[in-house]
Amino acid sequence: MPQDRILLGVIGRPHGVRGLLHVHSYTSDPTDLPRYGVLEDDRGRRFRLRWAQPGVAEVSEVVAGKRVPVATREAAQALVNTRLSVPREKLPAPEEDEFYLADLIGLEAVDEQGRVLGRVETVHDYGAGASLEIGARILPFTKACVPVVDVPGGRIVVSLPVEIEVRPEDTRPEDQREAAE
Repeated sequence: MPQDRILLGVIGRPHGVRGLLHVHSYTSDPTDLPRYGVLEDDRGRRFRLRWAQPGVAEVSEVVAGKRVPVATREAAQALVNTRLSVPREKLPAPEEDEFYLADLIGLEAVDEQGRVLGRVETVHDYGAGASLEIGARILPFTKACVPVVDVPGGRIVVSLPVEIEVRPEDTRPEDQREAAE
C-alpha cells in the first residue's frame, strides 16, 4: 500500500447469509471507522460501511457515486481480506513522538551495536499486535524489541530476542567491511 494511504481496517469473514461482514477496525476507537466516509481498497474500489453490531457491518460499494449494498453471503465472501484505507491527508498529523505504522516502512533497522539488519519492508497486523518484516525476519513491534523509533532520522533500533543471532551474512557487505577495519 502506498505511504500516502493509511490502512484503517480489513474486511473479514461473512456474518450470516444477507451480506453482513466482520470488519476489523484499526482506528483508536473501532466504532469510528464509518466516520472516515468512503474507504478504498488496494485496487481503487470505494466502500462505505455502517455498523450493524460491534465488529459486524453492512458494507456497500460506491459505484458511479451510488451505493451498491453487499446483499448476499457470496458477495460478502468475495470481499474477505479487503484492506480499507483513506488518503493520509484525511487524518490528523501525528503528534511529536507519534507516527502511523505506515511511516515505519522503509526505515533502516539497526541492532543495539549499530549493525544494519535491513529495512522495514512491511508492517503486519493480524489483530494480536503489529510485527515488522525486516529481511527474512518478522519481529514483534513492541517497546522491548524496538526500543527506538526515529522516523525523522529514518531508522529504528532493534533489540533482537536472545533466540535470534546476527550472523555476518545477515548484515550488508559494507557493514562487514567496517567491522573488519
